[in-house]
Amino acid sequence: MRIGELARRTGVSERALRYYEEQGLLRPERRPSGYRVYGEADVAAVRRIRVLLAAGLNTAQINQVLPCVVVDDGLLVPDCPELVDELVKHRDRIGAAIEELAATQANLDTIIAGRRH
Repeated sequence: MRIGELARRTGVSERALRYYEEQGLLRPERRPSGYRVYGEADVAAVRRIRVLLAAGLNTAQINQVLPCVVVDDGLLVPDCPELVDELVKHRDRIGAAIEELAATQANLDTIIAGRRH
């Protein structure tokens, strides 16, 4: 299939698909004409990429993680033991950021509540 069909099937823009290729996340075949040719495995790969992006990973991290995740009952499951440790660290960083944002929000709430009427 060509890039337009992959975009339609995955709901991802052609521009994003080209970016994924630039980042090494997709490796489509190239026809002599230069057209990209994708297979069914690429549809699944794009879906995995989207899940990992939604989990807060950047494309460099996804490039490392992608070979170590498999789909089991529709869920992404780590297949490399060292991946779990990295994902826990990433989750902990997100948790710390959430705590900082909550503290910032509380400070703003205090300032707003103290305004003059």
